[in-house]
Amino acid sequence: MKNKLLPQLFIIYTRYLIGFAFVFASVKKIQGRRFTSVSGEENPINTSWHFFETLYQSGLYWKFIGVGQLIAGLLLMTQRYSKLGAVVFFPVIANVFVITVSYDFNGTPIITGLMLLANIMLLVWDWDTLKVLVDKEPNFPDVNRLESDTIWTLMGFAFLLIMMCVGFIKNGRDLLLLLIGILSVSIGGLILGIKRHKKRAIQ
Repeated sequence: MKNKLLPQLFIIYTRYLIGFAFVFASVKKIQGRRFTSVSGEENPINTSWHFFETLYQSGLYWKFIGVGQLIAGLLLMTQRYSKLGAVVFFPVIANVFVITVSYDFNGTPIITGLMLLANIMLLVWDWDTLKVLVDKEPNFPDVNRLESDTIWTLMGFAFLLIMMCVGFIKNGRDLLLLLIGILSVSIGGLILGIKRHKKRAIQ
C-alpha cells in the first residue's frame, strides 16, 4: 500500500493540510496578538473566550505555544522531517482537542478531533520507522547500555508510584517516609543495576 501512488499523495497532502493549519495559527501568537480581535476579559471565567484571553495575557507562554505549533507544522510540511513532525504534533493537537472539548467551542471539537485522527494516521503510516522509539531491539543486544536492563524500567515505575503518593502527604512524617522510599529505591536499584550490568558484560 505504501508503494502505491494515491495513498502516498494522500499522506503528503494530509501533512500539508494539518501542518498549514498549525503554521497559520502560530503567526498571531508569535507576534503577541490575540487569536481573536475581541478581548475575552469580561466573559465568565469558565468560557473559552476568557480562557484564550488568559493565555494571551501570559505573554511569553502565548508566544511559546505559537513557536511550538510553528515547529510542528513546518516539520510536517517539509516531508523530509515529517516523521519527527508527526511525533511533535501529537501532544500539541491532543492538548488542543481536549481544550476544545472542555470548553464550549460549538463545532470546533469536530475540526480538532479530525486533526488528531489525521495525526494518528500519520503516526501509523510511519510506524515501521517510529517503533524503534519503543522497541527494546532484541536482535541487537548491547551489553554496554545500562538502559537495556529491565531493572531501570522497574525503578521508573517504582518512582512513579512513590511520586503519585505526594498528593496524600498530610504531615512531616509522611514526607519523611516518601523521601526514605525514594532513597531506598535509588540506592537499591543502583546497586542491583550495576551488579547485573557487570554480570552481563562478563557473559
